[in-house]
Formats: sequence, C-alpha cells, structure tokens
Amino acid sequence: MFIVLILLLVNILASFHHSRIDLTNEKRFTLSHSTHLLLRKIEQPLQIEILLKGDLPSGFKSLATSTEDIVREFKEEAGINLSFRFVAPDETFQSTSSTYADTLSSMGVYPINLTSQLKNGQEQKVVYPIALLYYEDKILPVELYKGKTPLISFQELSGAEAMLEYNLANGIAKLIHQQKATVGYAIGNGEPVDMSVYDLSELAIKPSYNLQLINVKEQPFINPDCSLLLIVKPTLYFTDGEKLKIDQYIMHGGKVIFFIDRLNAEMDSLQIKNEVVAFDRGLNLEDMLFKYGVRINPDLLMDLQCDYLPFDVNGNGQFDFLPWNYFPVLESSGNHPVNKNLGFVSGRFVNTIDTIETEGIKKDIILQSSANARTISSPALISGRENVSAPEDEKYKKSTLPVAVLMQGKFKSMFANRLTEALRDSLNQSAMTFYKETRKDNKVMVVSDGDIVLNSVVKGNQPIAMGMNSFTYGTQREFPFANRDFLLNCLQFMIDENGLSDAKSKDYVVRLLDTKKVNQFKSVWQIINIVGPVILVLLFGILFQWVRKRKYTT
Repeated sequence: MFIVLILLLVNILASFHHSRIDLTNEKRFTLSHSTHLLLRKIEQPLQIEILLKGDLPSGFKSLATSTEDIVREFKEEAGINLSFRFVAPDETFQSTSSTYADTLSSMGVYPINLTSQLKNGQEQKVVYPIALLYYEDKILPVELYKGKTPLISFQELSGAEAMLEYNLANGIAKLIHQQKATVGYAIGNGEPVDMSVYDLSELAIKPSYNLQLINVKEQPFINPDCSLLLIVKPTLYFTDGEKLKIDQYIMHGGKVIFFIDRLNAEMDSLQIKNEVVAFDRGLNLEDMLFKYGVRINPDLLMDLQCDYLPFDVNGNGQFDFLPWNYFPVLESSGNHPVNKNLGFVSGRFVNTIDTIETEGIKKDIILQSSANARTISSPALISGRENVSAPEDEKYKKSTLPVAVLMQGKFKSMFANRLTEALRDSLNQSAMTFYKETRKDNKVMVVSDGDIVLNSVVKGNQPIAMGMNSFTYGTQREFPFANRDFLLNCLQFMIDENGLSDAKSKDYVVRLLDTKKVNQFKSVWQIINIVGPVILVLLFGILFQWVRKRKYTT
C-alpha cells in the first residue's frame, strides 16, 4: 500500500513538473537559454506544420525525427500555446482546395530535387523540407534543409539537424515580435540605388527589418537608434567629416557592414572593349579600416573554383561557357554562426583582406577563397582573351585567402588623437558627444566585394536573385548561390535582438556506420536482435519458476 501511495505521489508531481537528463555529448535535446525565453513570450496559439511526412529518403526520415524531437521540446516550454503536426505535400491546404505543394509555390517556396544513392543505383526524390508557422493572421515558411548540391550529404543533413532549433526559433521570433529593428543603407558616396539593390532591399531587408536611407554626406550624424548600417559598394571619396560620422556611430554602439570594392573593375567595360584595367578607386577608407583591424588589399582574387561566362573561343560566333577566374566561388569553414551550414557564395572581381593585430578585437574569417587561388596586383589588365587557353594551374598555389572578416570587441576611434577644430565644430553642431572608444563590445564586418549583395537585371528590367549569374541564368549552368543567405545571416547575427546566436553555434557529430562491417556482420546482428530478447525472456521465466518453486517447496 505504501509503494502505491509513493507511485501516485510521483505521478501527481510529474504532471506539474517535467524534467529530463540530456546524455548526448552535443546536448542536442537541451534548448539554449535564449530559446527558453523566446518560447515563454508566445501569448497566442502558434501552430507548426512540418512537410516531412510520407515516403522520404532515409536521411530525411532522420531529419523528420530530429524535427519532431525539437518541436516537442518547444511544446514542453511553450505549453498549450504551441501545437504541431506533420503533413504531406499532396494533402489539402487548410480549408482551400489546393495542395500544400501548390500553396508553397504561390508563396515562392519550391521543393528540392534530391538524388539518393541506393544499392541498385540512384533514385530521384522531390522533398519539401519546410515548416509552416502560423501565428495570429500570419504565415511564415521556414527552410529546414539547405543543401549545396542535389546529392544528399550526411554532413549537410547533420548540419541541418544542428540548425533546427535556431531556424525554428528565429521564425517564431519574426512572428511574435511586432517591432522591427532598423537597418540603414548609406548613400551619398556613389552607392547603388537602382534595380541592382532590389533583392537586397525588398526581399532581404524589408520582410524582417525597417529600411532607412542614410545620407552620410548631408546628415549631421548617424542616429545610434539605427541598429545596423550597410555601406554597399561606394565609388566616391570619403572625407574626414564623413568618416567621423561613421566612426562615432560605431563608438556609440552602432554596427556596420562594409561591402567594399577597392578596385574599379566592372563587367560593362569588359563587355564593350573586351578588356579593362582595374585601378584603385581612392575611397580613403584605408586608415579607418586599418584602425579597426583589417586592410583591403589593392589586388584581385583569381580562383580555379569559379563561375562561368560565355566566350567566343573560335571567333565564329559560337559561344561556349568557360570558367571565369575573376568570379570566384567563395567558401566558408563553418567556424561561426554567420557561415554555419552556408552554401557557396558568388563573388565578382573580389579583393583579398589582411588582418591587423589590434588590441581588444577578435577577428573571425567568414568567407575565403578555395585551396587553389592566386592574386594579381593593381593596376591589373583584365582581358576576355585570357580564357582562350586554360589557366596555368601551377600559378594557383594560394589557399583560403580571406574575403570577409568579422571583428568584435571594444573599438578605438581613429580620431582619438587627431580631432581637428573643424571636425570638433561639426560634432558640436550635431550635439553628439565624442567617444574615444566604444563603451561595450561592438561588431564590425568588412567584405571585400561590393557586388556580393547586388543582383543582376536581365531583359525586361527583371531583377534576379543576388549572386545569380545573368549570363548563365536559365541555362544548365545556372546555380543557386547562397549570397542572400549570407546577407541574412550577417543581419541576424549583427543585430541579434533575440540572442539566438548560441542556438546557431550547436554542432552535431556525424557518427556514420562502417558500410563494410555492416554488410559483413548484418546477419549476426539480426539474429542477436531477434533471438536475443526471446532468450532473455525464457531465461527470466526459468529463473522465476526456479525461485518460486524453491520458495514455496516445503
């Protein structure tokens, strides 16, 4: 009777308080503190529909299981305000007559065509690794898997599982937070404001942030209430007064991402004359960036891992797609939340970056070249005739040259000991207090390619996705580069309103089976798993009968 009362008491307590111990090395079943706080802020019913139901490749079955584990953890924390279910793409969407697949297409979300390697060959599968989040009157699709290639990779699937908590939590944060952070776009120094920034402004920034144009030349100061300032491909000289505004914005806690083309090299000139000389733009930003900890070199990066351009090789008007080494396909080592599970990023006439030892500043390489790269110094002659013959591979001996660097720490003002009376007067007129250094840790990122976040425009004045090659667009050479994902990751990390970066830094260890041993000992383990439990039950029965007979035998 006493034992029954104890069990009853334990069950009553368990109904009010749930507790589990996560014994996995990577703590995959332990939510980060920021995710806990976010889930407690859900005040209205939130529903999650996961389109990973049905006949899936084995890797995506594992992804579906991991997704279910994560959303169950979410529900444990959010309680009755969160519900979830798995649906198949061919099921009817809500109360409409269309399927989920049709509805997702109308939302601009498309499936991925994957190739599964089977014992007897390969199998093609169309998969929707998507979760739909419903909150109040809003719907938000969240991608659960972003593969670099059509082939299923266990490493990429493991990375997708590691990113589940962050992707879902970040989607929830976008839905429940009404007030958006402000992202400033600097103008006044020749930054583009035409259709080449359509993807940047309309598809990357505006859905999640407020976009504000900031004229660095005319405005007296940059308001620190602006969470982040983007300086994208300036072409005109920066005066000391303009640099002072940017510098003090950083000193007051503002975050900046520089997308800089130090050399003037454009495809328009190359198409007209079939050659162009790349020369220094003279932006006058070198001293500021050097003070913060980096130097953009006056060179051009050439890489054997690159995008394609059409060339008239034989001179008969018959164009062939050939590698164009000035359009490097950039990699990331996955060493930071910004480049975690990031696909390939396309560059255009990219410079390299050197890091400078700076006290109190931590530097992380976010994007880099491949292991087969080289550089040429300015002034550099770029000619379309270079691709008539194959590149000399022995010249491409440089490896992992930095292209994007993130700096974090307490920055010191470049004007700390060089503030002239004229600059001091301009500060007094703007009523901004001069800071010699930041009061707390801040973030600055420098990317040595201004085109990396710009989009091309094809016939009919139609903008295409940033990073997409207008020459290969609509052909078999078309490849969906991850430029927009890179920008979104940068924005989310730099602003980081919800503190979800710790959720993004998780790693899942891929523990693959030895295929040779599996095939060799398959029958043995099948017998152990089938016969073993039966033998244990029989042994327990024999032991129980023996003990019972001995106990009750007089």
